[in-house]
Amino acid sequence: MKRLALAAAAVLACAWPAGVLAQPVVEAPAGPVRGEALDGVDVFRGIPYAAPPTGWRRWRPPAEVPRWRETRDATRFGPACHQPVARGTSIYAPAEAPEMSEDCLSLNIWTPEGVRDAPVFVWIHGGSLTSGAGSEAMYDGARMAASQGMVVVTINYRLGVLGYMAHPELSAESRRKVSGNYGLLDQIAALKWVEANIAAFGGDPDNVTIAGESAGALSVVYLMAAPAAHGLFDKAIAQSAYMLSMPELRSSRYGQPAAEAVGVWLQGQLGRRSLAELRAMDAQELSTAAPPTGYIPWGTIDGEVLPEQLVQVFDRGEQARVPLLVGFNEGEIRTLRFLAPPPPADAATYEAAIRERYGDLADEFLALYPSTDIAESVLAAPRDALYGWTSERMARAQTALGQPAFLYLFDHGYPATEEAGLHAFHAAEIPFVFGAFDRLPPRWPAIPDTAAEHALSDAMMAYWASFARGGAPIAAGQPEWPVYGRAHAYMAFEDRPVPRQRVMPGMFELREAEVCRRRAAGGTPWNWAVGVVAAPVPPPTAGCP
Repeated sequence: MKRLALAAAAVLACAWPAGVLAQPVVEAPAGPVRGEALDGVDVFRGIPYAAPPTGWRRWRPPAEVPRWRETRDATRFGPACHQPVARGTSIYAPAEAPEMSEDCLSLNIWTPEGVRDAPVFVWIHGGSLTSGAGSEAMYDGARMAASQGMVVVTINYRLGVLGYMAHPELSAESRRKVSGNYGLLDQIAALKWVEANIAAFGGDPDNVTIAGESAGALSVVYLMAAPAAHGLFDKAIAQSAYMLSMPELRSSRYGQPAAEAVGVWLQGQLGRRSLAELRAMDAQELSTAAPPTGYIPWGTIDGEVLPEQLVQVFDRGEQARVPLLVGFNEGEIRTLRFLAPPPPADAATYEAAIRERYGDLADEFLALYPSTDIAESVLAAPRDALYGWTSERMARAQTALGQPAFLYLFDHGYPATEEAGLHAFHAAEIPFVFGAFDRLPPRWPAIPDTAAEHALSDAMMAYWASFARGGAPIAAGQPEWPVYGRAHAYMAFEDRPVPRQRVMPGMFELREAEVCRRRAAGGTPWNWAVGVVAAPVPPPTAGCP
């Protein structure tokens, strides 16, 4: 049906004088766009997929862009969505702050020249739902498009307070009487745009894979749980996702205040008396002022966009029935030290704190995270509680649905990471997936330009691309990646890909028991406060070991 509806869409090439770079024009259903031809790949940047969420549209669901008739220039990236300007010495900080605007709901497309019915890879950037953009250099899709014959799409979506704040006045304005989740609704709108338009760019709207890392992977989980997104994608890739407890719109549960109450609290913290005064604030001022108050953007359980806690959706088998590629990194917390508790002074203090908090689960905890190496244990425990447990839980859930699931552990280091103590750090796999060794942020540990490093990147890109193409990760000349299945198999990306079984035995079972008890008790969240800073784990109950 989609192909029939878009059969009339055609790719046109403009004739340009010799020496002038060709600028391909695509007649898409949304309107004609002019891009740029680069070494066999046509690139289209800054295409709007939704109307600017400015003025009265701030904190409203995304609105459709009317079809444009004049050919739109798509040779420059659109502005990033408003976010705090990165400061300090973070390895994730870009060389300079991006141009920002509320008129930021745009996407970018890399498509092999002359391709038809190619698989579509939609990348959702990370950044704690607070920062980032689809235009970041590391996400450039040219190499993936050229070498793998895929159409690559990156998107922007509203961030921080502008993307996720709920508020009773906003709910009152809403036809469905809900608020929040605007950034997630933007992502859904982008996927609808892709469904309607990507055939004109050579992509197959019936073969769309969503992928993301960190908050982008959390977004993938949200989309898998959101009924409105079902049918808009055919496969999912989640790199370092985290399935935490989330605020509910009007109820205070699991130790979380109601999302609407948080919006009212934030309004007071910002010294504003009403929603109208919040809407009157400068967007950058608002984005910068919200984080220091303690405001953290989350998806909101509203019974509409997100019907229930993520663990509940997956337990019921109500998530999207699609093949899944999912995994995490050995050194996730090495660049996220704020998620790790301060190491206790000695082994006795550490063990006493764990026994006080974990009760009958303390022996299991100490076996996995021993007092003999406290420095490593305080890094490993939040890694597993956030990323390891989530990855394996998702693999188990899709397997239970009869869908193929492929689990990985990125455990690769190179001289610059080892010298900095950052082995396999959070997001370290991204340049290997995109082949982006030469497009790293300025403080990122430099990846050696060696045959071995490029071979690992080529393998990972091929695995990711073949999964997007047909639902199974296959790389020529590389080991077969087994499904997770009953053997609990996974692929370890070390100096080369190595198939293994049972990643970090006991890790999943311990965290699952803890989360089960917290869910049953209902008084505390399951989040990154683990180990010596965890709230006491409730005792076992019926159904919870």
